[in-house]
Amino acid sequence: MNAAEPVKGFRHFHDQLAELKRRLLDMSGHAERLVELSITSLLERNREMAEEVIAGDKVLNSLEVEVEELAVSLLALQQPMARDLRFLVGTIKVSSDLERVGDHAVNIAESTLRLIDEGGALTPMPELEDMARRSRAMLSDGLDAFIRADGALGREVCKADDAVDALHDSVFRIVLTHMMEDARRITPSLELLLVSRNLERVADLATNISEDAVFLAEGKQIKHHFED
Repeated sequence: MNAAEPVKGFRHFHDQLAELKRRLLDMSGHAERLVELSITSLLERNREMAEEVIAGDKVLNSLEVEVEELAVSLLALQQPMARDLRFLVGTIKVSSDLERVGDHAVNIAESTLRLIDEGGALTPMPELEDMARRSRAMLSDGLDAFIRADGALGREVCKADDAVDALHDSVFRIVLTHMMEDARRITPSLELLLVSRNLERVADLATNISEDAVFLAEGKQIKHHFED
């Protein structure tokens, strides 16, 4: 065997790891954009934006397949060890979480379309904007923590989930008040509650990614006890 072959194989493997990281970043950026676009469509009652979110989910689905196929190929052919093994296994999980983020953005867009079709007045809710902003930030930071194997940042993202949960509780109280005051608000209020629930789930998925980042960095599972 040529002495240069192991070195060449090593470089090829790490080139493929770098490509995998780029594709994950592409997925994360696209998922963040879909969440942002879905909330903007809601606040502006913009049908075209909502439909763009629904159509854009197909791109995220395709990226998930590409990422998973590359990760599985590297697992099968390279037999990685230690952190590289954790990265590849984590990548498959993270790509699935990012695909689910797209599904939640689609759910928000579909709620927007139903609200537009209903034709009723949409009460601006700054809590939803705040939830969307925080969820997108968690998603961006969580993916960054995973790519850089930054356990400390991963733990910070996990802690940030509490604020999103608190906002979801606030939205629930607000829409409940609206429904009690006027029965005509029941349907749109339920749609807004559904939007809030989907944003909460985006934050939960960002937390999952951050937990995988901690596992990648430290080899330690922190699910349900990130403060340990």
